[in-house]
Amino acid sequence: MRPRNHERHKLEGVSWLRAGVLGANDGIVSISSLIVGVAAAHVSHANILLSAVSGLVAGAMSMATGEYVSVHSQADTEEAALEQERAELAVDYAGETRELTDIYVRRGLDAALAKQVAEQLMTHDALGTHARDELGLSSALRAQPLQAAIASAASFAVGGILPLLVVILAPSKYLIEWTVVVSLLSLLLLGSVSAHVGGANRMNGALRVTFWSALAMCVTAAVGALLGTQGIV
Repeated sequence: MRPRNHERHKLEGVSWLRAGVLGANDGIVSISSLIVGVAAAHVSHANILLSAVSGLVAGAMSMATGEYVSVHSQADTEEAALEQERAELAVDYAGETRELTDIYVRRGLDAALAKQVAEQLMTHDALGTHARDELGLSSALRAQPLQAAIASAASFAVGGILPLLVVILAPSKYLIEWTVVVSLLSLLLLGSVSAHVGGANRMNGALRVTFWSALAMCVTAAVGALLGTQGIV
């Protein structure tokens, strides 16, 4: 006997998972790299803390702004497509019915059944049917700019607060080492969990996130150390 939840696929949560993971990952990588780079320049602990807090706030606001603008543009495009579809339904209802019938035929229904399904769905909700089956839009997947902006800012802040706590709690002498270790462990866990929830290989997901994040920290640390050596900062 198949389990009761056999129809619940991993793809159902891919969109929110991707947004949350990317936001948290960006928060950890951005703030930890900033901390490591500034610390490598041998500045004071107070300046490192100030840089981390400023980076956290600026990063969260940048994520929110970028996501809002991007998703709002998507929402405008969707609304324009719906308006065009609404106008077409008003002037050529029969033609739109034939168009929907053709869509169902291409999906595998015979012509007679496709015509019957199209007519019944059009009678029930013509615009909603065309939005879903012709344009690929649905109420569950419609772009929501404000929600996306808040989610992106929150996920970035949640990720970024981890290395920030290291700055607050770790001894100044070992700040770089503690930041790197805590951040990479957090990223390793984040990559593993997100891969598992998404149905992918946990080890590959964890190692991929950790490797590229470690590389980012190394490059930032090298730049910070170089600038500190040159007396620029």
